[in-house]
Formats: sequence, structure tokens, C-alpha cells
Amino acid sequence: MLLTLITLVCSLPGADPKAEATQFVFRNATIYDGSGKPPIKGDVYIKGAKIEAVGKVEKIAGATEIDATGLILCPGFIDLHTHCDSGITSSTGRANKNYVTQGCTTVITGNCGSGPVDAGKFFKSLEDRGIGTNVIHLAPHNSIRAAVMGNENRAPTADELIAMEKLVDAAMKDGTWGLATGLIYNPGTYAKTEEIIALAKVAGKHNGMYASHIRNESGGLLDAIEEAVNIGKTAGCRVHISHIKASGKSSWGKSGDAVSLIENYRKKGVEVTADQYPYIASSTSLRATLFPTKYREGKEKDFVARLDDEKLGPKIKADVDKALGGRDGGKRIQIARYSPNAKWQGKSITAIAEDEKKEPIDIVLEIERNGGAQIVNFGMSEDDVRVYMKQSWVATASDGGVQTPGDTVPHPRSYGTFPRKIGFYATQEKLVSVESAIRSSTGLPADILKLTDRGYVKPGYFADLVVFDPETFRDTATFDKPHQYATGLKWVLVNGQPGIRDGKYLDDVRGGRVLRHPGK
Repeated sequence: MLLTLITLVCSLPGADPKAEATQFVFRNATIYDGSGKPPIKGDVYIKGAKIEAVGKVEKIAGATEIDATGLILCPGFIDLHTHCDSGITSSTGRANKNYVTQGCTTVITGNCGSGPVDAGKFFKSLEDRGIGTNVIHLAPHNSIRAAVMGNENRAPTADELIAMEKLVDAAMKDGTWGLATGLIYNPGTYAKTEEIIALAKVAGKHNGMYASHIRNESGGLLDAIEEAVNIGKTAGCRVHISHIKASGKSSWGKSGDAVSLIENYRKKGVEVTADQYPYIASSTSLRATLFPTKYREGKEKDFVARLDDEKLGPKIKADVDKALGGRDGGKRIQIARYSPNAKWQGKSITAIAEDEKKEPIDIVLEIERNGGAQIVNFGMSEDDVRVYMKQSWVATASDGGVQTPGDTVPHPRSYGTFPRKIGFYATQEKLVSVESAIRSSTGLPADILKLTDRGYVKPGYFADLVVFDPETFRDTATFDKPHQYATGLKWVLVNGQPGIRDGKYLDDVRGGRVLRHPGK
């Protein structure tokens, strides 16, 4: 007798999608349903794209039986904050292997205000060729502003604001889930609060959310959180703080104040949440890290010209040198990607300067004259990371992107975020319970997005599922060797299609779908 009913799509590689749905029964699994409740032992029956039953399942004719004794079965991980936008449209990145292999079944794009403006065109490109994970998109403020105004340091005209509002409205009608900003990046950094409120109101009319890489994550952390909440409250949007942190030594210890501030808003009924990656280092461009926004206006040639300007050049050099000093003179900044000189990848600014017999500031300026670099910045304290991790409203998210092994040295979060949270911090360190770590990666992000059919092991929900060995589910990617896949995964199902089966990754499976916002 079937105890509960759920539904999943499950076609084997090469199978005709119109053929009879593939069926799986996972027996004797330790089931974490995504709610944060303690697990139960039982069976899960999957037919097609959805879960058909959870509990005790009798023999199903034609179903593949899997003995899951000693294994954890839980919802697939939902990554609220990724930068998979460009990678997942490429021929080598569509499978999104580095996310599937850490148990991630849904990624959100458009974050930090950067990504495709034409959501309809973006969605079509994904659906035409297939994708390895589900994709949810946010309307990207920076890219929208750039499309209308370029990289201008000024307020929009009335007509320009209307043009941006129309682009947000079109994106929402195409199925994006809200507005995303990145207020340290160009050109969004030049936007005043009023501009963002006007655009967030458009998203709010469609019941969309407001997600923000806030204006300051260090000394001005609390003021930046206040601004984000004000934007959401005024616009009628729920508020989500991206990759919450306390960055830079001068701000270490401020996590407690940030938590108290957000808790106070939540007690007053304001819907505020956040996400976090479980590492002490961030990753972004060298330029956004060290160069004040006033120097970054205009085109690339304008920026480079300022570096060599007789009057402005020395001021820029002094300001950047000061910023370097706050990062131990460059010891805490590691080059992740710099194509003009690949041998610098994986080394700190300080180490490069020593090798080249130059000053760290001169290395920075050389890099920026040649197009800039992606960096890893060790700017957080472990204590702050742990404070945020314990909060019931903080989801787990990578802030990573599509990666394929190569000579670059990116942040390991693109390969290891979810196994690190569940395997290291919960199972090994016991900082949080396994059920709460799984909830932060499944049910909580589903609730934040207002998903009604994913994020939980429930009857009728889509079969985005992960099965792993709790003893071996660990991240192996490191800051020195980041291109390493997680261990311990036995099965990953995306809409019922196995991306990992019996511990083996299936390279030719594209089970993902574009998930469009249902609108108001």
C-alpha cells in the first residue's frame, strides 16, 4: 500500500521522453524532507518527473529498486546565488557538472545585478539545447542600467528611468523572479536608493522579490542592510541579502549586530532573509575590490587613461595602495584568473610582487592596464561565518559559476559549497544539525522563492532529489586546487532524470528546466 503520493520525471539517457515514464523506488533511505525536522526511515517511489510515494512502498512492477540503507535521501539543493548566466549557455557548460556533482539541482542567475536582460531570449537558448540543472533568473539591475545609460555616474533622466522600468516589467512578464542589484559594481554602484525603489516596485507588482549584493559589506554593513530593507518595504517586495558577510578586519565581529538588526525587522513582520557561502574568502574582480567607484566610470579605455593621467594617476595609486594596506599589503588577495600571465594564477599579490621584484601596487596597476583579473579575497573571519550559519533565515548559496577544470584557480565554492556545509560544518564539526544544514539548502531557499513544488520530499513535488553517503559526502576542492569534485554522492535526480547514478556522473543527461515565475 502506498502511504503518500509525490511525482518525478525520470528518463534514462537516450530514452524517448514520450515513452512510458521511468520508475525508481529507493528503499530504506534516511529521509530528510527539507523541513528541518529529524529524518525518518522509509521508501521513496518516483515515477516520471515527480515523487509518487513516501513512506512504505509495496513492490512496483517495472520499477528499478535501489537499496538506500545507510544513505541520506533529501531534496536537491537550490542555490539562491550563482553566476552561471554565461557558462550554462556554452557548449561545455550546459551540463553544469560542477553543480550537479555537489548535489545542486536548481541555480538562480541574474545575481549581483549582472546577467541577460532579455529573459525570454535567455530562456529559449537554455531550452533549445538542454541544461543539467533547473534555472531561475532574476532581472539584473546593473545590466539593465548599462543597456539604457551605459556606465554613467549620474541619476537617470525621466525617460531613462521609464526605459529601465519597461525592461524590468518585460523580464518579469517573461518569468524572472524579482530584481537583483549589485551595488558595489558598475554601473549599479552609481544608482541612488530612489532609482532602485522605482525598479523594485515594478518587480513587486508581479509579486517578485528584491535580492541585493548590498552597497557595503564592511564598515557600512548595517547602513547597507537598512537601505536594502527600506527599498523592499517601500517597493512592496520581500528582501533578500546576498552572500551576507562582515568583510575586512575592521568589520570582523559585526555579524552579531547584523543578525540583531535583521531579527528586529523580522519580528516586526518584515520579510528579510539572506544567503551565505561557507568560506572565509570571497571572490570578485580586482578592480571592484581595490578601486573606488569614482575612478571606474565610462569605458575601459577611460579607466586605463586615468591610471596614467598626470594629476589623477597619483591619487588613484595612493587610494589603491591604501586599500591594499587594509588587506595585509596584498597577502590576502589571490589571483584566480588572469589570462595575460597565467603563471600568476593561484598566487597572492604579495608573492607575485616578490617574484617580480616590484611593489604590490605596481603589480595591481599592471594587471588593470591589461584588462583586470578575477581574485579570491581572504577577508572574513571564521567566527563571523559561523554566526551567520546558525541563523534559521540564512540559506546556503555558492556565489560561484559554471567551471570546467583548467589552469585557472577559482574559488572552491563552485565545486564544494553544499558538501562543505553538510559534510564538514554539520556532520563533522556539528556546528549545526544535519537537518538544519539540509533545510538551509532545500526547503528554506524554496520558501524564500515561494516555490510550491520543489525543495521538499512531498507527494506531488518534482523529483529533484539527492542521495548521498553521510560518511563520505565531503568537498575536496581547496583554494590551491579548486577543480575537484565532491565525494559521497550516489544519486542526483533532476526532474526525475539521473545526473548521477550509482555514484557515476552521466555526462549526456540534461534533466534541467527553466522555471518561470508564475506572476501575481
